[in-house]
Amino acid sequence: MSEEEKSPFTEHLGELRDRLVRSFIAVAVGFVVAYFFKEKLFEILIAPLVSAMGESHNARMIFTGLPEAFFTYLKVAFLAGIILATPVLFYEFWMFVSPGLYRTEKKYFLPIVFLSVFFFVIGASFGYFIVFPYGFKFFLGFATETIYAMPSMKEYLSFSSKMLLAFGLVFELPLVLTFMARMGLVTVSFLKKNRKYAILIFFVAAAIITPPDVITQIMMALPLMILYEISIIGAKIFGKKPTKENDDDDTREKEQNTEPQPGSESQDQ
Repeated sequence: MSEEEKSPFTEHLGELRDRLVRSFIAVAVGFVVAYFFKEKLFEILIAPLVSAMGESHNARMIFTGLPEAFFTYLKVAFLAGIILATPVLFYEFWMFVSPGLYRTEKKYFLPIVFLSVFFFVIGASFGYFIVFPYGFKFFLGFATETIYAMPSMKEYLSFSSKMLLAFGLVFELPLVLTFMARMGLVTVSFLKKNRKYAILIFFVAAAIITPPDVITQIMMALPLMILYEISIIGAKIFGKKPTKENDDDDTREKEQNTEPQPGSESQDQ
């Protein structure tokens, strides 16, 4: 392989490295800023659980290891840093895949970045304000007079952070599918034809991501079904339109298929 053949690949890796570095820097800056508010951020994060626990018994959290609280606050600041850095993260991601777009299509770049952040925030908010309260009430329902729920800081943070990030990312589905349609990777007819398989995948993914209860699984799968329909609309509006050459080729194929084959007239006689 010559140097000219290697250069595009190495340039692509170099671009990926630079964008990853900028993303890490953005997360680091967000982490430093969030660390000064770590206690308040953790209070906000546990608010749905405290509200659900307060209905039946005293709302208290524990930590079972001496450094657990310290590392939990660090992880809270890191999670907040990721959320604060989402504009930069999405910007770097879409810039990395933007070379596949035409110059006239790059005018939609900034709206795509804005919508990426918007859908992520909507997804995380949906998990925090709607899924968390119902999910926590379901789990706390197993408590009795002799059995008390005593969640630890580490376990709660691990659970809540995974859920928030998962809901934030799955709400990016319309943008991803619309972009794939714009690139010509999927079509509206393909999305409609495979709707039933998509629904099956949504429920399987919800069963894997969410806790093992039906309520939270359904509360993730249903928004995904709605987002899939929005994706079809987005693909219909912004999807790649067939070119004139493709239309001419399709017309020729149809004409060739409709033309009588040699010897067919004699066979009919």
